[in-house]
Amino acid sequence: MKPLGLAVFAFVLGIHATVAAPVCADKIFETTRFTVCVANTARQDVRLTWTDSKNVPLRSFARLATAFGPDAGHVQFAMNAGMFDERGAPIGLYVENGFTRAPLNTRTGDGNFYLKPNGVFWIAGDGALGLETTERYVSGNRAPQWATQSGPMLVIDGEINPQIATDGPSKYIRNGVCVRDPHTAFFAVSDEPVSFGRLARFFRDVQGCSSALYLDGAISSLWAPSLAREDDAHLLGPMIVVLSR
Repeated sequence: MKPLGLAVFAFVLGIHATVAAPVCADKIFETTRFTVCVANTARQDVRLTWTDSKNVPLRSFARLATAFGPDAGHVQFAMNAGMFDERGAPIGLYVENGFTRAPLNTRTGDGNFYLKPNGVFWIAGDGALGLETTERYVSGNRAPQWATQSGPMLVIDGEINPQIATDGPSKYIRNGVCVRDPHTAFFAVSDEPVSFGRLARFFRDVQGCSSALYLDGAISSLWAPSLAREDDAHLLGPMIVVLSR
């Protein structure tokens, strides 16, 4: 009688090995390379940060690590998370640990932030995630623990924002966020120039999200220790930070 292989032996004994999915991974969609990271508030701490303890804008992942001190070892990934002015200050809503540090911006203007509808990504005190147009956020009378406003919305109720072309000529390194369920969000950055339309389809068709928000372009950056990646080519503003518990 031949000896049982390890896989068969494990099955016979009722042993089931499980391998945790990576927090960040590379994916290819419509010939474009993306790096996507998952945040799950049921098992990770998700925060937003902008300044250090002296209220000085951090502007980089290196200074973020310094500001976090011993907690920096628990960072699973960090990414730029919202548009900002020349000082690194948010130009839209920014809520940090329950405190509104920058107000909601409902003005009209030029640039991607004002390509309507724009939207708000937020995290409630119980860890529930939300992502909705600015108008819905206002009507919902939200009081989140963390929130960042950016624009434009890429996907709304499962549909691509009608202001976005299928695959327009404007192509940059871009990043965004989508929410798949009340505890799961995906943050993705393109590793090569991409259009709004392709980024939107990536969130909807690959990540299975019914809502997605553009975070920024050209300066889009990721710190992912598991990938030995720490982008440092641009000055940043608000950042999302996901830590292990």
